[in-house]
Amino acid sequence: MQYFSEEHSSEVVKQQYKDCKNLRLKKIMESAINHLHQFVKEVEPTQEEWMYMIEYLTKTGQKCDDKRQEFILLSDVLGISALVDTINNRKTLDATESTVLGPFHVQNAPKKEMGENINYDGKGEPAFIFGMVKDTAGNPISGAEIDVWQANEDGFYDIQQPDVQPEMNLRGVFTTIEDGKYWFRSVKPKFYSIPTDGPVGEMIYATGRHPNRPAHLHYIVSAPGYKPVVTHVFVKGSEYLDSDAVFGVKDSLISEYVLINDKQKANELDFKSPFYELEFNFVLEKN
Repeated sequence: MQYFSEEHSSEVVKQQYKDCKNLRLKKIMESAINHLHQFVKEVEPTQEEWMYMIEYLTKTGQKCDDKRQEFILLSDVLGISALVDTINNRKTLDATESTVLGPFHVQNAPKKEMGENINYDGKGEPAFIFGMVKDTAGNPISGAEIDVWQANEDGFYDIQQPDVQPEMNLRGVFTTIEDGKYWFRSVKPKFYSIPTDGPVGEMIYATGRHPNRPAHLHYIVSAPGYKPVVTHVFVKGSEYLDSDAVFGVKDSLISEYVLINDKQKANELDFKSPFYELEFNFVLEKN
């Protein structure tokens, strides 16, 4: 029997898990114990500092509700969400890269007819967004579901401003037709700040970081028989591309919104001229 000591702390604690029948859980717990004990030995926190850490995590949980997930935000700004996503979405060079989901996706967004406008508050620079969903061999995928969402001109998602923005503003689900094409109307995204009124914001400012995300449009693209992709399309030239607060930027996901000065085409889209166009094609891998 070995008793607890600084030198052998992790070994003693792991011994308590020796009878765990779930081998995956046992591996996770043993690894977590190893790293947490090594962290404490390296940092040597005072008891006051350790209590602050516990209170910090408590406040993080208290900030969560059905509209706000502060733990996801904490995972995002520490780069953990990006790492977990990257490990779990290793793809061929041909497939569209994934990135973090973020805390503002909602289930059961409204299904839209192709070409509909998802901008309900009328703010922002109008944009026509289109492209194709295809497989790694270049074949179009019909019936692919495209779930899109974005922040508004003021940098907030609809669920952050339930009394300000129309419900389901800048959200929609579209389904590709036989040629794999999709198109809809929205606005050109703007960069924005992640929420800073909670523990994550406290940490961001205390460590001298900025809380900003470059301009982007969220997508989840899925189709029967294919691996879904959760991703963003970032605006070329946006501020903070090189310092995204949640580490979501990948070079292949940066695309250009092209300014279109064509009154006839603008009229056809029910836009004012000029407006923007974005073309982005998605490539899905088979399961």
